[in-house]
Amino acid sequence: MKGATGNARPAKAAQLGGAGPRGGAQRQSRYVEELKPEIMAAFEGQNLAAVPRPELAVQIGHIVTTATEADSHSMNLLDRRNLVAELIRWLLTDSPIAPPPPAEAQIPSGQGTPAPERPDPRQPRRERGETRTKAATEVSATVERAKLKIEPSVMERLDVSAASQLPRDELSLQLREIVTEILAEQNLRLNQAEQISLVDLLLDDMLGLGPLEPLLADETVTDILINGPKQVYVERKGKLEVTDVHFRDNDHVLNISRRIVSIIGRRVDETVPLVDARLQDGSRVNIIIPPLAIDGPSISIRKFSKKGITLDLMARQSNISEAMATVLKIAARSRLNILISGGTGSGKTTLLNAMSQMIDERERIVTIEDAAELQLQQPHVVRLETRPANLEGTGEITMRDLVKNSLRMRPDRIILGEVRGSEAVDMLQAMNTGHDGSLGTVHANRPREALTRLENMIGMAGINLPAKAVRTQIAAAIDMIVQVSRMRDGMRRITHITEIVGMEGDIITTQDLFTYEFEGEGLDGMLKGNFRSSGLRPHFAQNAAYFGLDRRLLECM
Repeated sequence: MKGATGNARPAKAAQLGGAGPRGGAQRQSRYVEELKPEIMAAFEGQNLAAVPRPELAVQIGHIVTTATEADSHSMNLLDRRNLVAELIRWLLTDSPIAPPPPAEAQIPSGQGTPAPERPDPRQPRRERGETRTKAATEVSATVERAKLKIEPSVMERLDVSAASQLPRDELSLQLREIVTEILAEQNLRLNQAEQISLVDLLLDDMLGLGPLEPLLADETVTDILINGPKQVYVERKGKLEVTDVHFRDNDHVLNISRRIVSIIGRRVDETVPLVDARLQDGSRVNIIIPPLAIDGPSISIRKFSKKGITLDLMARQSNISEAMATVLKIAARSRLNILISGGTGSGKTTLLNAMSQMIDERERIVTIEDAAELQLQQPHVVRLETRPANLEGTGEITMRDLVKNSLRMRPDRIILGEVRGSEAVDMLQAMNTGHDGSLGTVHANRPREALTRLENMIGMAGINLPAKAVRTQIAAAIDMIVQVSRMRDGMRRITHITEIVGMEGDIITTQDLFTYEFEGEGLDGMLKGNFRSSGLRPHFAQNAAYFGLDRRLLECM
């Protein structure tokens, strides 16, 4: 095969199929144990310290491919990479033939600052599954200066159009050879770890999102906020903190923005200066550029969580009590129409994902979002996404259009990522015409405010109905409101589980099943409080009885 420095042929696309994450993890663990003897036999008698890691990956990859091809359940690309990486790690660190760790004296002195040990650079950072500390996301000044010096020479010697067709691992090997030559020619001295970091940075700029890649790989980061080229903030544990990550200039930020939106067929420029998009891993992105953003392009990324959040995990993390988690499970199983209410960044989508896990796998689910980010695990899911207008102002597909269309798709449940406008009318009609068990989110600070917002959204649709008629529609459609809040200690907590009981005159009547009562602040800065049950009999107990869950429900109260 010709490389990126010549006329490379496009690499064959990998098949991204396979089973769910739980099945993949179980098979991977089984394969690791089964393949250890074969790996040992293949490398016995070799000096592993002298074998380049890429060569290890190729040899072990052949063994893994031979073993997995016979399996009736094919592994997807990410599971296979993880399996190869795990076997390499075991061979070099824990196996009986593992080489001894290098002594400190082996690090050349005066050749730059030794960087922390890195995983195989041939894998994209976001596929390595690594957890990075804040220090690990900071690129050393030595590597950054070297990158600026050699980048023009690298681009001259690299056939960029051919390189873009190569898989990252093959491009990494070829790029490493080019970098080694250029460093020698320009008399730049970097140790091996710094050269790996340098190749990583060049790959990130060519194939990834440049300076954002380390932050996207850091699993402790939940939000990334770019305010121009020199100011990048992240959120960790609910608190914002500034980073040392920076871009070259406004054009660098703008180029990254265009790369993000081009993946999903959208554009961002002076005629379309703001856009919602998503990354390939599902992370949600909002971009706004000049002239609307005065100080330079601004990018806001809500990261996709690789760790599946369940109601049980939320209970262990004290986001919710165990009794509340059980009640929400029963509510989802009992096909209640549930509205999740909360402020920006309060965890509405995370809770929606957790509750959706209670949906039966035999049901057909249609999701409707502005930028698709829901992570439903059921097999029968149809994901719909809105489309903005084109330059001529035509071609827009709104949430309301998609809700109307979804009713013709024979859905068992409809899930709206966020209700924010006139689509509320169609959502309520769907809930009132047999689509029980539907879910949605809305921006509001309290359950009663969520009802008021729904009423206002119906008014936005231009439908002239008396207030009582609108409220009757809402009371008949919505069964439960779950209020979630991000508190000042950074913790997300569910503060209310509220039922819609019915109407009394012109007023929608509700009852709180659970509330969170604030009691004070601990020495560690974390808030103290209790999740309290009202002790009332749930209004949906009859629904729960239909599914055989009424006794468990009453025990939780």
